[in-house]
Amino acid sequence: MKRYGMVIDVDKCVGCYNCTLACRDEHAGNDHLPVSAAQPATGGSWVKLQVLERGSFPQVKVSHTPMLCLHCAQAPCVQAGEGAVYRRPDGIVIIDPVKAAGRRDLAAACPHGVISWNEERHLAQKCSFCAHLLDQGWKEPRCVEACPTGAMVFGDLNDPRSALSRLVSDEISSDLRPDLHLKPAVRYSALPRRFLAGEIAFDDRWEEPAAGVTVILRRGSQEHAATTDSFGDFEFQGLEDAADYVLTVAHAGYKLRELPVHGGGDPNIGTIVLQHAKS
Repeated sequence: MKRYGMVIDVDKCVGCYNCTLACRDEHAGNDHLPVSAAQPATGGSWVKLQVLERGSFPQVKVSHTPMLCLHCAQAPCVQAGEGAVYRRPDGIVIIDPVKAAGRRDLAAACPHGVISWNEERHLAQKCSFCAHLLDQGWKEPRCVEACPTGAMVFGDLNDPRSALSRLVSDEISSDLRPDLHLKPAVRYSALPRRFLAGEIAFDDRWEEPAAGVTVILRRGSQEHAATTDSFGDFEFQGLEDAADYVLTVAHAGYKLRELPVHGGGDPNIGTIVLQHAKS
């Protein structure tokens, strides 16, 4: 028996909304009973993009995270549904469009907020992995088919040779909310994590970019090193949330600089000016 799942690489998502449009094209105004009733004419898409802007000018990052039903093995919506929501043998979680009529509480049962309420049909709705197409022999849902960058990888978790299984076994993906212990079939890689950025300049050579300068970030015994690029910029990614660090800048012929970096947010250190050793 197949067990369907997906890994979404946030680094590869460019925010084109093809996944959202493909989902709308397949489901808006189209009943696919007994799997799903039609999406409403406006709103109610089952694939949404969560846009996150981090940092401050000029060190800014924007990430796009596709959000859809995670088809959890321990799905709260199934527990709350009392038969109106069920999990198929292949792992796909389905909201029964007949039994779930009028059950607005099902939308509130999802801790990820990916179940929407169709006011026209008085029905809670969500992604079905396009189960009606998979049952007809399709290899993947419409959203995956439409993704131009390969950010969404779909497949059989029970097939060790599948690209999906390799991504999961390589441990490069993680649960969206590991604290909930819901065993989702949809996992993510490259989720946005805290970053720190800044720029180095020489006090005696303002017109020259400070390229090749060593920058070290320390926290206890942990140490991260970076080298400024051709513009004098540096960056550290994947930092621990709310952790304090010490930033050290060292370059031959210039005085050592150390700065504290306090936890929280994605700090832009700004320009750190190195003084010539003879000044």
